[in-house]
Amino acid sequence: MTDLQTLTLAHMDNFTAMGGNLLAEGSGATFRVWAPAAREVRLLWDYAKTGPAWHNRQCAKLRAMGDGYWGGFVAGMQAGERYMFYVVGPLGGSEGLKRDPYARDLSDDPMWPDCHCLLVDPRSFPWHDRDFRPPAFHELVIYQLHIGVWFIPVGRNNGTFLDVAGKLPYLQSLGINAIQPLPIVEFPGLFSLGYNGVDYFSPETDYGVGDDDPAMPRYLESVNQLLRDINPGLSPYRPEHLRGTANQLKVFIDLCHLHGIAVLLDVVYNHAGGDFGDQGLYFFDRQPNDSQNNSLYFTDRGWAGGLVFAYWNDKVKQFLIDNAQYWLREYHCDGFRYDEVSVIKNEGGEHGWRFCQYVTDTCRFIKPQAIHIAECWPVEQAVVGPTHLNGAGFDALQNDGLRDAVRGAVGQASGGAANFVDMSRIAREIASPKLSDKWRAVQCCENHDIVRLDRGWRIPKIADSENTQSWYARSRSRVALGLTLTAAGIAQLFMGQEFLEDKQWSDQPHSGHEIGWDNLNQARIDFLRFSRDLIATRNRLPGLTGSGLNVFHAHDGNRILAFHRWRPGIGDDTVVVASLNETTFHEYWLGFPLAGFWKEEFNSDLYDNWMNPWLVGNGKGIYTSGSGMHGLPRSARITIPANSILIFTRA
Repeated sequence: MTDLQTLTLAHMDNFTAMGGNLLAEGSGATFRVWAPAAREVRLLWDYAKTGPAWHNRQCAKLRAMGDGYWGGFVAGMQAGERYMFYVVGPLGGSEGLKRDPYARDLSDDPMWPDCHCLLVDPRSFPWHDRDFRPPAFHELVIYQLHIGVWFIPVGRNNGTFLDVAGKLPYLQSLGINAIQPLPIVEFPGLFSLGYNGVDYFSPETDYGVGDDDPAMPRYLESVNQLLRDINPGLSPYRPEHLRGTANQLKVFIDLCHLHGIAVLLDVVYNHAGGDFGDQGLYFFDRQPNDSQNNSLYFTDRGWAGGLVFAYWNDKVKQFLIDNAQYWLREYHCDGFRYDEVSVIKNEGGEHGWRFCQYVTDTCRFIKPQAIHIAECWPVEQAVVGPTHLNGAGFDALQNDGLRDAVRGAVGQASGGAANFVDMSRIAREIASPKLSDKWRAVQCCENHDIVRLDRGWRIPKIADSENTQSWYARSRSRVALGLTLTAAGIAQLFMGQEFLEDKQWSDQPHSGHEIGWDNLNQARIDFLRFSRDLIATRNRLPGLTGSGLNVFHAHDGNRILAFHRWRPGIGDDTVVVASLNETTFHEYWLGFPLAGFWKEEFNSDLYDNWMNPWLVGNGKGIYTSGSGMHGLPRSARITIPANSILIFTRA
């Protein structure tokens, strides 16, 4: 193949985008790839199927562009074209096919031999979300789910982007305003949590519906019905707009925005892979594989079954920064949850920290309203510090303090009425003491890591290990979710938590650990009503999203906690009272920050056997009648139902 033609660098320079890119005028496509140790890089295209296999009918050499880059222009190429690279490594290395690390879509699962990169025209998708604006950071209520197992229609192997899109009216009615799918980039094999991605610019093909799938007309009608329900004047999707997994992810995000729901992607920039396969970015320039440090993108340091990125190499940093920009620009995403930033910090040292600064600064310039949430253990202020003060530049942090305190207290309460319950620990952690800005803490009591199969239990099981739908399980679960949604910070729910799901979850569809859509009995429906109304209350009361917080009463013996929420300089004073006591208090004296009438806005006891015929509470509200108490200027005698959460506002 030494007589292959070499492609020209027409339409190309040092600023040409990486990967395969169709030109706006439709005259062809440019290809640019980084393979510094390679002796030769070829482009294979014009694939046709002969029998069971695909074969390329055209091949040409890319031209060396300097600094390890190779490029070339091919006239006449169009969207949907299949292509691959063939990389010839240095002496002592190897040679063979490689997928484009920047490929926007793949033809099949990358572990299949006939997988190819697909040219996608990002300008061809008909976005309808021009008027969407994501919520302010401190107002976010995030719903975390796994695309493959959250909702699986009858007859399908796993869930898809279009299946989740069909359930958006449900999520909208729940009241959440952001969705956070577990990682959605291409991973090897059929099922995964998503944290072993290998193709960072390609959505997971198993989350797509095949172009020739008999169900595709039904999916097209379903998404168009959603458009009509929102606005009959919106232009419908056409069949070509659902062609390929990349387009289906765009349909999903477009519809999320039209339902008022932001999309936060879970990105994994600390490591990649596990089983990379020979055609992926692992040893991309085909260096001898006698050292992991020859693998171009990675170090020899392992994490979670994969390899940590080589942050010391600026081109590796740029690859990851390009990826973040790509999701913001081409997919209209509204921010990211960054997996295990602690690994980037610890394994990458100063280079890893600098990468964090570069990616947050770059993305903030591109889309200032996008949020950047870091998972970093232990929680520390520097991670959300501004980059000009040498912080990492993230906006918020996953917070384990309140999560562990609430889960611990619920577990202690399940030990019986005489057992010690550490309400004081909740009081300490609800203020997120490690962060100077309380709203920067992402609060949850369940997430994908904590309640995975063979890990931790879900809250109903912690609340009552013998009967996850007993009054004890229901009422304690209401308190746990109530504290999550009323604490200062960004609230996060995990899939199924809103209707008392009690099973640990698995990424394996049809494993018996699916979300219980087919088991929405009365107890679960009542809990779903509770969740919807509590989220609506949070969204309606500005004091619950303000930065003011004063935990003024915590009594371990009584199992009572009370705190004041408000907007500094404005007011909107709100008092939250939580009880994990199995007995109702009918005359409990409690401090209040202001004199006058306080309306009982929310009482979780109402939702037990809706509407609870044995409801106890404070009617329309209470008047502060006593002198100061618990460090506050006024006090009142209130009723606190057993295992409950109450919300009062100053009328």
